[in-house]
Amino acid sequence: MNTYIALLRGINVSGQKKVPMAELRELLSKSGLENVQTYIQSGNVIFQSSEKSIKALENNIQKSILDHFGFEVPVLVRTPKELKIIFDTCPFPETNKENSYFSILHVVPDVNLIIETQEIQYPNEEFVITDDCVYFYSPVGYGKAKCNNNFFERKLKVSVTTRNYKTMLKLLSLSTEIG
Repeated sequence: MNTYIALLRGINVSGQKKVPMAELRELLSKSGLENVQTYIQSGNVIFQSSEKSIKALENNIQKSILDHFGFEVPVLVRTPKELKIIFDTCPFPETNKENSYFSILHVVPDVNLIIETQEIQYPNEEFVITDDCVYFYSPVGYGKAKCNNNFFERKLKVSVTTRNYKTMLKLLSLSTEIG
């Protein structure tokens, strides 16, 4: 049995795509996932499965949500090891890392789009793009940042889902508890 972390994009934000976590846990358990846990309302799911294909797991979760709730939700599944590598390789100093954001990429963006995006600069916003994550830091916070999730999706032409430092830390902790 393998442990996985699923990150759902864009649910329970400003009243859009409402997905109650208890209902989601029940739905995913019925879809064949085991030991399903959720963390906060923004679509973080820790679970176990004997399925080894990440794509099959993503498709299973997406289809279950579509069939049950009636709308599509981008789903990104990673192993705890993959998420830990992303977390541990954050390029910011520890003082900034604790206030940083991790925009996890569904696929590796085109190198030319990465180069073009890296040339963009805004005051009080700093980001580093790798093959699997955009690391973002702003001393004034994420709420008013120009370089947000939608910005990176538009510029890199890939699906992105963002989590803050504390959420990443908690997901890694929860995944070791069930695994």
